[in-house]
Amino acid sequence: MAGVVTITLNPSIDTSTLVSQVMAEHKMRCSAPSHEPGGGGINVSRAIRKLGGKSLAFFPAGQHFGELLKSLLRREGVEFRQVEIAGQTRENFIVREETSGRQFRFGLPGPAIREEECRAVLALLDDLDYRPEYIVGSGSLPPGTPDDFYALLGRKAAGLGARYVVDTSGEPLCRAAESPVYLIKPNRRELSQLAGEEILEEDDLADAALRLISEGISEIVVVSLGAGGAMLVTAEGCRRIHAPSVRAVSMVGAGDSMTAGVVLGLSRGLSIFEAAMFGVAAGTAAVMTPGTELCRREDTERLYEKIRDQK
Repeated sequence: MAGVVTITLNPSIDTSTLVSQVMAEHKMRCSAPSHEPGGGGINVSRAIRKLGGKSLAFFPAGQHFGELLKSLLRREGVEFRQVEIAGQTRENFIVREETSGRQFRFGLPGPAIREEECRAVLALLDDLDYRPEYIVGSGSLPPGTPDDFYALLGRKAAGLGARYVVDTSGEPLCRAAESPVYLIKPNRRELSQLAGEEILEEDDLADAALRLISEGISEIVVVSLGAGGAMLVTAEGCRRIHAPSVRAVSMVGAGDSMTAGVVLGLSRGLSIFEAAMFGVAAGTAAVMTPGTELCRREDTERLYEKIRDQK
């Protein structure tokens, strides 16, 4: 039984390769590609698995890439349930330029999801024979999906008595606030949008997050600051968590790894501050790995101890 359920409405196959140099209008010889499962909630479930935890991933899957997605998740030992859809599961393309170390990320749009397919994903929660402790709604929404999908999911989570965690952006993030939310993990731009402000300065982030909490939009706000770590904001106040300095190889999946670390930490009984530190450790560990490999358990645990020593 998995205490954490993740929902990904726009999953992907992430294809990664290397090229000597990226040049316009030239045929570039790439290395042999690697393929990994992708999409917000799926990456959260993958990271939880890598960190020694368990979760259950729900998502729609279609056609060739949908079959590949399921095969790759089975290989990683991620438990999942899927809704078969008519459209083709999307592919993302990540190219690393060897001469400079720069990474180029191409995100393709997902298939249009029909209303009945969308409802079927939500209905997967009705088929559970237990009540999950945490439900994580994460990632972008595919074309045609109503912007209030995460609000619908939040009301579903509330009906099950689960704590609802949201990690998305844009209008879907704003609409998620129409339902009970336990924790959101915006970056500076997303928090600014939620607060109805221009891009906030770092000194203003805590006040903006506290306003969201006082307005009942979310009980907890974990503001992602990239290489700067994170800011944990609760009704009791604000605490800054600094990320250790590491050599960055790939930024893909760092945010999803952070979400995974926070939720897994909470599910293991850590305090919210300890869980946020574990999340920062997981997000930092993810940038140390190539392509879309996500965080490694040994790196995360080592970095977590380092962060704890600095608090």
